[in-house]
Amino acid sequence: MITAHPGLPEFDYIWPESLIEASKFLADHPGEAIPFMGGTDIFVRMRDGFIKSKYLVDVKCLEESDRITFDPEAGLSLGAAVNMNRVIASPEIQQVYPLLSEAAHTVASYQLRTRATVVGNLCNASPAGDTTGACVVLDGTLLVHGVDGFRTESLKTFFLGPGKTRLKPGDIVRAIQFPLPPPGYSARYYKLGRNASGDLAIVGVTVLGFPDDSAPSGYRFRIALASVAPVPLVPLEAEKILTNEPITPENITKAARAAMDACNPISDVRGSARYRKLMVRNLTEKLIREVWQKIGNGR
Repeated sequence: MITAHPGLPEFDYIWPESLIEASKFLADHPGEAIPFMGGTDIFVRMRDGFIKSKYLVDVKCLEESDRITFDPEAGLSLGAAVNMNRVIASPEIQQVYPLLSEAAHTVASYQLRTRATVVGNLCNASPAGDTTGACVVLDGTLLVHGVDGFRTESLKTFFLGPGKTRLKPGDIVRAIQFPLPPPGYSARYYKLGRNASGDLAIVGVTVLGFPDDSAPSGYRFRIALASVAPVPLVPLEAEKILTNEPITPENITKAARAAMDACNPISDVRGSARYRKLMVRNLTEKLIREVWQKIGNGR
């Protein structure tokens, strides 16, 4: 039993020796045990009474979970224990997946980024997650180990609500995997916050675009929005406009308005619902234009 700091409840710290052992313990203690990785979210939520777990199961040292693996044909695999600063510093990620580095750099402070992980950010299922949009538009897939072995989970259906995912008791996310990005792509992430670092996003917008001769417009765009819905939001109508209609200033504005209409934000101390919707429109238009300037030249 660990005697916690003031404000934290007491809990037992479990150090399993394998994924199989960890999954079994978690499955045998539903509602009492949760996986523990970096702790940047779990400890805050325990302190505030949102998590009341008897056991923290440390899974950060299990079976290659701290590895970054890049294959020029297969793509990228980020182990669940890879922290944000390693994502920022990785030469392969900087060269092939710079959007991931850009998004990771907006997370909190340098000190917290030595503990915070991309996989932990996803499993926390915050609508304001900084790296979630990048993972969605880069078509990330989670490798999950459960009591029945390994399976994959698409991020498109992974999030069920704030703090809720498709993970079941016994499930441990082993890694997130990305295919190679589309040829000729460009992508941007913009986080609107009250200060430069350390704050949750009031609005987060991620835009990725690439040439595609099979699309009526000759291009396809992927868009993900943060802090404007209970789960990370993909504004499908906005994407369809950019796929099916010529890429013109008027249609970019039209797509940005469609993104605004798709979101359903709340009002809180960081910003009103109306303000968030307007910022979605403005930032989506800004990023589509920036991406379009890069992918549209020379075609």
